[in-house]
Amino acid sequence: MHHDFWHQKWSKSEIGFHLPEANPLLVEYFPVLNLKPGARVFLPLCGKTLDIAWLLAGGYHVVGAELSPIAIRDLFESLHLTPTTYEFGDVTHYSAPNIDIFVGDIFHLSSAMLGRIDAVYDRAALVALPDDIRLRYASHLVALTSGALQLLICYEYDQSLVAGPPFSISPLAVTQYYQASYVLDLLLTVDVVGGMKGRCSAVEHVFLLKPLNII
Repeated sequence: MHHDFWHQKWSKSEIGFHLPEANPLLVEYFPVLNLKPGARVFLPLCGKTLDIAWLLAGGYHVVGAELSPIAIRDLFESLHLTPTTYEFGDVTHYSAPNIDIFVGDIFHLSSAMLGRIDAVYDRAALVALPDDIRLRYASHLVALTSGALQLLICYEYDQSLVAGPPFSISPLAVTQYYQASYVLDLLLTVDVVGGMKGRCSAVEHVFLLKPLNII
């Protein structure tokens, strides 16, 4: 989507995608990543998700990317943290103990800016991007994180009945995006209660993406 679309959503607080608690699928399936405390977990297009507070409470270091400065100001306020900020061109780095968030276009980020990434948790990024951007995003994410282990959550439904975002992404599409770098393990497919925006049935898929270079 165009940047203006998301900036408008945040400025108008039209954030139905923001959950009032940590994502239950994260809580249930995060252990499959088998990470040690202190591991650096990257959340692309993170918003102000409460998943971040859950990860911090578990002793992990959170690295995030987000387009909206409104979301990140709200995030740090909710965490009762005052970040230090650094400018990298048109990207702003918000930093506090165990958390680093980069605000700007995710395609302007580099692996050098992010530092070491031990795992990726993508609940909000792939599903937010239209089809013509997803392949570019997937390739960029692999490069950003040096192909780090990934926990991916996405929706599948009849896209002709409901306009995204979140967009419908099938297991076949996920395979097309990531098969060059990962072995994909579909851990769960579960019905979305109430369907997609109450207009059609939908399922949620949970994938573990295991780097080919460590299989």
